Amino acid sequence: MQHEAHAHAHEAHAHEAHAHHHPAAAGWSTAAQATLHCLTGCAIGEVLGMVIGTAFGWGNLATTVLAIVLAFFFGYSLTLRGVLRAGVDFRTAFRVALAADTLSIAMMELIDNGVIALWPDAMDAQLADLLFWGSLAISLALAFFVTTPVNKWMIGRGKGHAMVHAYHH
Repeated sequence: MQHEAHAHAHEAHAHEAHAHHHPAAAGWSTAAQATLHCLTGCAIGEVLGMVIGTAFGWGNLATTVLAIVLAFFFGYSLTLRGVLRAGVDFRTAFRVALAADTLSIAMMELIDNGVIALWPDAMDAQLADLLFWGSLAISLALAFFVTTPVNKWMIGRGKGHAMVHAYHH
């Protein structure tokens, strides 16, 4: 059993080392897929945080902080789940998720929350208002388009989601 665990750890390390020597293709399609993956987790957290904060009548700051925390949580969680499925130990998978997603999530949150903060009356919109959902959808779409080139640049240098792809066979 111990030999099997050691062999698996060696295989994961060899796979990781291989990934550092051969960066993933940095095409727009790859970058868009990585950004969409990241956006999925961000959107889940962002929408959930905005809905919870708005439903409970919290102020803008508390609602925004909750949305950002949940966006990072769900963004990292989706990546973590995929890397763990590849048989990697939790500590390594957590490090990969942090390295792969931190800049991408931060960019998305900056754009998303910046658009909502600057959009007239969007911060005061209620769940039943079209402005609430419309501004949120548009801000997430803008975040996708701004973050995709960042992810393309990172993947081309063997960073970001290029690290995650090393664990997918």
